[in-house]
Amino acid sequence: MHAPSRPDYVSVHFTGQQTGSYNNGKQWRRQSYWRKWKQLSRLQRSLFLFMLVLLFICGLASYSSVTKQLRGFTVREQETESNILQKPFKPHVLPEPVKQGQDPLLEQLSQRKLSNKRGPPVLLNRLQKKGNASNILSEVKVADIKKEGEEERVISWRGAVIDTVQATDGTKDGENKEDSPGNRNVNQSKVLETERMEAVREAFRHAWKGYKEYAWGHDELRPVSRSYSEWFGLGLTLIDALDTMWILDLKQEFEEAREWVASELTFNKNVDVNLFESTIRILGGLLSTYHLTGDSLFLDKAKDVGSRLMPAFNTQSKIPYSDVNIGKGTAHPPRWTSDSTVAEVTSIQLEFRELSRLTQEPQYQAAVAEVMNQVHKLEGKLDGLVPMFINTNSGQFTHQGIYTLGARADSYYEYLLKQWIQGGKKENQFLEDYLQAIEGVKKNLLQKSSPNGLVFVGELSHGQFSPKMDHLVCFLPGTLALGAHNGLPADHMDLAKELMHTCYQMYVQMETGLSPEIVHFNMHQGSIRDIDVKPADRHNLLRPETVESLFYLYRFTKDRKYQDWGWKILQNFNKYTKVSSGGYTSINNVCDPDYPSPRDKMESFFLGETLKYFYLLFSEDADLISLDKYVFNTEAHPLPIWPPAEPQPL
Repeated sequence: MHAPSRPDYVSVHFTGQQTGSYNNGKQWRRQSYWRKWKQLSRLQRSLFLFMLVLLFICGLASYSSVTKQLRGFTVREQETESNILQKPFKPHVLPEPVKQGQDPLLEQLSQRKLSNKRGPPVLLNRLQKKGNASNILSEVKVADIKKEGEEERVISWRGAVIDTVQATDGTKDGENKEDSPGNRNVNQSKVLETERMEAVREAFRHAWKGYKEYAWGHDELRPVSRSYSEWFGLGLTLIDALDTMWILDLKQEFEEAREWVASELTFNKNVDVNLFESTIRILGGLLSTYHLTGDSLFLDKAKDVGSRLMPAFNTQSKIPYSDVNIGKGTAHPPRWTSDSTVAEVTSIQLEFRELSRLTQEPQYQAAVAEVMNQVHKLEGKLDGLVPMFINTNSGQFTHQGIYTLGARADSYYEYLLKQWIQGGKKENQFLEDYLQAIEGVKKNLLQKSSPNGLVFVGELSHGQFSPKMDHLVCFLPGTLALGAHNGLPADHMDLAKELMHTCYQMYVQMETGLSPEIVHFNMHQGSIRDIDVKPADRHNLLRPETVESLFYLYRFTKDRKYQDWGWKILQNFNKYTKVSSGGYTSINNVCDPDYPSPRDKMESFFLGETLKYFYLLFSEDADLISLDKYVFNTEAHPLPIWPPAEPQPL
């Protein structure tokens, strides 16, 4: 069978179009679009038209904006060209020479938002209460009439004048001073200073938030449980923090606290208080705040509590008891012993001496001077080093043979130097005892660790050396530096720097970057690490001693590494001790960054000392609590150095 035949051509048919429809294609497409448009519903057609109108309006608006920008750009170009032609020539002006002994960096730092100068209380009172209208108006006029290169000034809430803008003269010809390398370094330093100081203020506000919400008027905040604990029932944290708020320029917080002191604080309570702790925290805090503010409220409160503490000195030996009932006017030793610690009875002198000077009532200074005279004459010292305990009945040292610069003895050495400074460097007995004690430290307690040779201060127990060092001992670098600043041997500063490095290593060698309460140094050859920490010693109580010494070392050396070290410590406090609801907590384990185990307690000295020293460390203003005008008590409350011509009370 044959296959059917196939045609020799292919036929193609175009449906819907006639032959020659190519010429009519546009018309056909228009008809097709119209049919599709008619097939849309009324709603779809309305939406389509609405979108077209909206796009048209947006296009008009964009065109108008672009046109204005182009016109403005053209006008600015013309003005710039005109200014270049019309700008007068400004001759080069050399900067004023820096006076000898003056730090040029400090001259660049007048932009700080804090009061740079603090006068005597009477002057501050006049400025705050009466307004000092003539002076304030003159300063306002100066600010209003600012000429080119002239400093801008504002009035702070304390009544002092704050410099906020520096003059810009003194650049090279054709050079923008803001772009000069030296000025960039100063500007960077200023920015860093501002950021770090503000970080301290923020830390204080966060701590204060927790205290205000959960512990207002009570002694201490328990931030984790959002509650409080009582020690004396006297608002300990609030009083301890008064001068810190003033120094940090926290106006609102200070005024809230002052109102509580004025309306709620009373010492007419049937309560036992520790003589040492209430003196350094409450009496010292009130005296300091009085001197900074000139507000007599705080002096009146200081007189009240000071007089209520005096029964502690009614002992046969004149060595005071450790505890006083400030309501009943009675005093007694602890229940378990008749001893007082040497540090406690010899670290209340700055406060009672100042109270006598202010009130012209000599009994306060006489009481604490008798304590120092007796300790000065006592037997049982080792090259100026004192034991830890003294009996209130016999007036003799007890538990002899143990010597330390840690707990129960530390601030004895601190107050030897500071009483000498406070009194205008006239009381040589204090200086002699201090110098002898430092030599005793070098001879008996100073050693180096292995493998890195960290210089540390250990302890001596009945002739046996122990490489144990409390964090409390880290007050010593700052005290040594303060002595060197006041003319004592230069090798004191050398030792201060070595010990400062060791105290910092107590932080950085821990997993959290926070120091434990106590460390032990390795002294054996072949040791892998310098520092060991026993499980019972791993807690951190937010203590201030290392930050305190960093402040002194930076204030006297201007070595910025001390600021950087302090900044790292502050960051670690924020990382491991900050409680989100407000406050900071001491922790149990600095060796466990995953769970440092909060202790649920914020000591009052965290606000009274630690944050204050952080703030002063980061400040470049040497007049912010000048160390030539003030001496800090052992709770970081600044008290004035007595004027040379002023007679001492007694």
